[in-house]
Amino acid sequence: MSELHYTGDCPIVVEGLSNAFGDHVIHEGLNLTVRRGEIIGVVGGSGTGKSVLMRSIIGLQAPVAGRIEVLGQTMHAGSYGGGEIDIRSRWGVLFQGGALFSTLTVAENVEVPLREFYPEISDELRHEIARFKVMLSGLPADAAAKYPSELSGGMRKRAGLARALALDPELLFLDEPTAGLDPIGAAAFDALTKELQDTLGLTVFLITHDLDTLHEICDRVAVIADKQVIAVGTIPELLALDHPWIQEYFNGPRGRAATEAQHRAKAIDKSNGQGA
Repeated sequence: MSELHYTGDCPIVVEGLSNAFGDHVIHEGLNLTVRRGEIIGVVGGSGTGKSVLMRSIIGLQAPVAGRIEVLGQTMHAGSYGGGEIDIRSRWGVLFQGGALFSTLTVAENVEVPLREFYPEISDELRHEIARFKVMLSGLPADAAAKYPSELSGGMRKRAGLARALALDPELLFLDEPTAGLDPIGAAAFDALTKELQDTLGLTVFLITHDLDTLHEICDRVAVIADKQVIAVGTIPELLALDHPWIQEYFNGPRGRAATEAQHRAKAIDKSNGQGA
């Protein structure tokens, strides 16, 4: 749909970001660069401002200081760069919990951004796009006519994902997409995210606490602590650092279990490859 595409290697650049609510400082001098085509996981303890960072990037949170550039445009809260094409049409967002309109069907939810940004398209084409996005998200075709209250938690997340994909975005923001899902559902959502990244060429900004997700699909992980991004890298690179929160997070009981599971999976894949 959008004919304007950013060709740079870093579609998201955050420099010197400071956020505060009254006297409570969330971020101070935070820097982060996201590479085109990667899935970057964002982790940090409760209250470190992971979602606040995402909201700042997409222009929903007014920072106290700093510069944010998204797809070549400088972002300001409430202003989307003033380019030829509204930059909001170039990203999709899955908020925590899905944030679906309860009085609309799944298909109607997916059609909301289409109505906003492309009011000129026909009803027939809009319905067709919505049906395709519903199936792309892994939902059965009959889910399009259902209301959010008729869906399971996992299906609501996929419906929210379908809406996030409605405009064929270049960037996809996911806020705790596997929270509340059972291990099988979480693994399936991870696999879908990776498949979408590969097939659609998406850059994915993913906030998560799920260690399995970090190991399975994230190219790099950004760690927020002490009001800044204190480290960005692969999990092996992060494990080589001696910051206490990083060590506790990745080397704690759950972190070790996730690492061991990843090693077992790689060993099985290698064994299957040799036996082929």
